[in-house]
Amino acid sequence: MGRINAIITGVAGYVPDYVLNNEELSRMVDTNDEWIVTRTGIKERRILTEEGLGTSYMARKAAKLLMKKTGADPDSIDALIVATTTPDYVHPSTASIVLGRLGLKNAFAFDFAAACCGFMYAFDVACNMVQSGRHKRVIVIGADKMSSITDYQDRATCPLFGDGAGAVMVEGTEEESIGLMDSIHRTDGKGLPFLHVKAGGSVFPASHYSVDHRMHFTYQEGRTVFRYAVTAMGDDCAELLKRNNLTVDDVDHVVPHQANLRIIEAVAKRIGVPMERVLVNIQRYGNTSAACMPLVLWDFEKDLKKGDNLLFTAFGAGFVNGASYYRWAYDGSAMAGIK
Repeated sequence: MGRINAIITGVAGYVPDYVLNNEELSRMVDTNDEWIVTRTGIKERRILTEEGLGTSYMARKAAKLLMKKTGADPDSIDALIVATTTPDYVHPSTASIVLGRLGLKNAFAFDFAAACCGFMYAFDVACNMVQSGRHKRVIVIGADKMSSITDYQDRATCPLFGDGAGAVMVEGTEEESIGLMDSIHRTDGKGLPFLHVKAGGSVFPASHYSVDHRMHFTYQEGRTVFRYAVTAMGDDCAELLKRNNLTVDDVDHVVPHQANLRIIEAVAKRIGVPMERVLVNIQRYGNTSAACMPLVLWDFEKDLKKGDNLLFTAFGAGFVNGASYYRWAYDGSAMAGIK
């Protein structure tokens, strides 16, 4: 048996039905469509409004569609990973809830927390699990209910975030020219003051004070995060291309974290890739954190062809950042129509 490469064999997604557009948002907080679009590129975002439903609900919806598309027998799944910043509960893991609802009897499950890099990091872990030969089929889900930690009185942050989930099936192949080729992941630990949710953890547990002072929502110093994100994502991509002897002409698609259109455009300019080769759906969903990347793959699956060179790149709270070089494993047009 030759070397095992890890490939994506299917992708699926789920976004809630409720659409929160800029016009409605402008009735909630002092903002307007032009201000939001100019600064973020976002026109609308999906919000999970039903009471009693959390991240696991969206993750399960995405995973069910994934299993339908790939025809995977539930008993053949070895592991399930949910990358999320907004777990249903402190414990148990959101992944365990999803696994139970899906009826996966032979799999183990765990959550993965790396903010907006969560999916990319979890995907790398899943690939290593498959490449080891110990696991044959792993579901990786990026899912976040960002509306649950968004302050709709803060005009600087509330236009940014939406809810959603995306999932991929990771399996092995002996074909050498496809799959995850290389990756760079970094964490520097400098980002705490600039991007965080202050209360709700063990340092500052929930209290009347923390609720009254609106400390359970995302806080961000936008200019600082912008500067760090553009530099880190651009440098990661450049290093990854260099060490794999690739030029920007070899890149068919860039799959960036959908944080802000201006960040995406600045990263593309920094590495010299034209925007027509950068996959963007931020205008429809906003920043869905760990769900961004798989939702991009889901939206653009029909355009992906076997052998396409993809460059993943993301940046998030921590700070965490990274990039991955991946060669697509199937013609997406054959599967994209399955709903």
